Amino acid sequence: MKVAVMGASGRMGKMLIEAVRTSDDCALHVALDKGDDVRAGLAGADVMIDFTRPEATLSHLAICAELGVKAVVGTTGFDEAQKAEIARHAERTAIVFAPNMSVGVNVVLKLLDLAARAMNEGFDIEIVEAHHRMKVDAPSGTALQMGQVVADALGRDLKACAVYGREGVTGQRDPSTIGFATVRGGDIIGDHTVMFAGIGERIEISHKASNRSIYAQGSLRAARFLAGRSTGLFGMNDVLGFAK
Repeated sequence: MKVAVMGASGRMGKMLIEAVRTSDDCALHVALDKGDDVRAGLAGADVMIDFTRPEATLSHLAICAELGVKAVVGTTGFDEAQKAEIARHAERTAIVFAPNMSVGVNVVLKLLDLAARAMNEGFDIEIVEAHHRMKVDAPSGTALQMGQVVADALGRDLKACAVYGREGVTGQRDPSTIGFATVRGGDIIGDHTVMFAGIGERIEISHKASNRSIYAQGSLRAARFLAGRSTGLFGMNDVLGFAK
């Protein structure tokens, strides 16, 4: 499988290049960075893996759709209109789009669905995430996905019930809300905890990343999943066989 890696000089780009080079069934077709000729680089690739920025990723996906190159997208920070654009590109090529490619994180998402359905009354839900000082979006895409999974399980609209910050005299906590807290500092790769806080007991479901290689390995797993597909928009639930 001929893999094109975008954002080659970045932290994830370097990790992806190493993962591809040490893989038994993948070959590095091209590693592209700012200023490179994307169209020429992607020509002949089987799949593109992109962990760059929303605007750049959308530009890359348009070229993938035109050339018939499949895509794995781990970029975060897309708004709703941009997500709709990704879906349109998926009508012309096969795309795995997930805010977190870690197998462990996606197992946690399944656990959160189960936990939220069981603790649908009497528990306050708070999501805390921590990342390195260079991360530019908040909350993280993974934290938002965790909130979406919980909200869906509870039959709530995340846009209506999410609370992204508290300051001053906020009054008592509304039990229907889902709270988010963000920490940025140092070189933290990625920590996520979802807390279900009841009276007399508290359950916390956490995932802590100690190495970015987990995202690279998950991305290659997603790329392999696309091998037999020509069009469509998929997530890691599909890749891991969790999709209903």
